[in-house]
Amino acid sequence: MLALQGYYDGNAVQTLEEIHAKKNQKLIITILDEFIDDIDEGTKSLSARGSLAQYANPELQKKEAFAWEEAVKNNHDNT
Repeated sequence: MLALQGYYDGNAVQTLEEIHAKKNQKLIITILDEFIDDIDEGTKSLSARGSLAQYANPELQKKEAFAWEEAVKNNHDNT
């Protein structure tokens, strides 16, 4: 059994931690008589997946598919 902290934002339950559950795994949701301060959107923790999105460069992303080929060509081109 695993316990997570979270809150209800008025529309959906938001967890403050990553959920390590499998699809269709049953949950028990307990509503406490305690409240948290308003969560500031800027202070919410991001998952590792989205934490660096602000630094993404779409122009460089286009080159990623061929990065290995280019590196090999540049390092081993004998012509």
